[in-house]
Amino acid sequence: MRLFETGRLTVQRFTEADSDLFYQINGNEETMRYIRPAKTRSESDAFLTENINLYKNGSIVGRFAVFTRADNRFVGTFSFLYLSDAENIHLGYALLKHARGKGYATELVKAGLGHFFQHTDRNSVFAITDPANTASRDVLLRAGLSFRGQWQGDGNMLDLYGIDREQFVMY
Repeated sequence: MRLFETGRLTVQRFTEADSDLFYQINGNEETMRYIRPAKTRSESDAFLTENINLYKNGSIVGRFAVFTRADNRFVGTFSFLYLSDAENIHLGYALLKHARGKGYATELVKAGLGHFFQHTDRNSVFAITDPANTASRDVLLRAGLSFRGQWQGDGNMLDLYGIDREQFVMY
């Protein structure tokens, strides 16, 4: 099922048949460097099943596959996940090396914000990033999010960015 599209990308639900693609992201140490430790194949497969189960209640929450529209090439993931409670949601993304530097991340975040505010009644959405990940910080700022402070996550201090519904401007 398609979640949303941009001019160049399609964002859709993962299926069990996507285990190789899911592992390309989650098993890749370079791609996971600022996100979490890379997973083994069996850990990634279990993580995929856990993720697919998030879709079952029809909520916006989950990790989604990102493909190019031109040639249907897998380029990464986009997500809406609970921050640390069921009250606040953060968006995230991870791109494979071949897809970086093409503007996909900014395109995903901008379109993802539009999808979020059109399909939820929530007033804010957040993003977290490692302070050393300046490329991700720049993407978030270009997409209209602003720095909100630091957030403690998994034992690390991360930078918290956010945008409120009334601040969001559809691009």
